[in-house]
Amino acid sequence: MVRSRTLWATAALLAAALGVAAVPATAAPATAAPAAATRAAAACPTGWGSLGKTHSAGTATPLTNVRTGRHDCYDRFVVDVPGAGAAELGFSVAYVDRLYQDGSGRPIAVGGGAVLEVRVDAPSYDPETGTPTYPGRVAQPLPGVNLAGYSTFRDTRYAGSFEGVTQFGLGVRAHLPFRVQRLADHLVVDVAHTW
Repeated sequence: MVRSRTLWATAALLAAALGVAAVPATAAPATAAPAAATRAAAACPTGWGSLGKTHSAGTATPLTNVRTGRHDCYDRFVVDVPGAGAAELGFSVAYVDRLYQDGSGRPIAVGGGAVLEVRVDAPSYDPETGTPTYPGRVAQPLPGVNLAGYSTFRDTRYAGSFEGVTQFGLGVRAHLPFRVQRLADHLVVDVAHTW
């Protein structure tokens, strides 16, 4: 009988010890999550800033398409200008309080916490015939662009093409850092998910 009580007491102590030892094991992932978030943030340094960015150049080569993409650290906005070299792609990209259409001054509503105006120094029409090369409609969302599931992008709007400059409104979640890259045949705007 004494032996049986000793076994039960030993079993109870062992169970209690194992229960206490199990608490740190279940608590460990909670401390690991911030470490994982820190590693993810460290993997996404930008240093891009949020001030306006411009490059003076221009091309008569018309743009034909706009597309977007999702990445781990940023959302991407791409304007395709087939046949234009990187040196020919002029642009102005900046946060604005409100998007106004060039020429008319018409305000265009863009959803999101902040509006990034993207101006590309290329027409969206054939300069010789005036025939549109991009199917966008003024003040409407960009055709073929679906922002479902994006971390940063909230809305896109076409503002038209005036005197060889095509204008877009990009609605983003907040005033976030961005970069602009000129590559052969396209202009790329990346907007970071976080600071």
